Amino acid sequence: MPALWIAHVTVTDTEAYGRYAELAGPAIADHGGVFVARGGRYVQLEGKERPRNVVAQFPSVEAAVECYQSDAYQEALSHARGASERELMVVEITE
Repeated sequence: MPALWIAHVTVTDTEAYGRYAELAGPAIADHGGVFVARGGRYVQLEGKERPRNVVAQFPSVEAAVECYQSDAYQEALSHARGASERELMVVEITE
């Protein structure tokens, strides 16, 4: 079953986070991830507001987790740590 990778982000260092974004995109694509939403308009209805919201669709939960654990994504993530506050989850799409 396909899965969604959902990130809610507050960027605190634009330059470092930009390096993360440059590296993360190819790592996500290499694992079959396709961006569905990236920093678009949103309405916060509940919970902590984060001004950047990203959703990518993967072929499966396993593919999304493999992406996160990959060396390429971990290299990208090293630039986001300390440059953002984030929550990230993977949710299986059910029909």
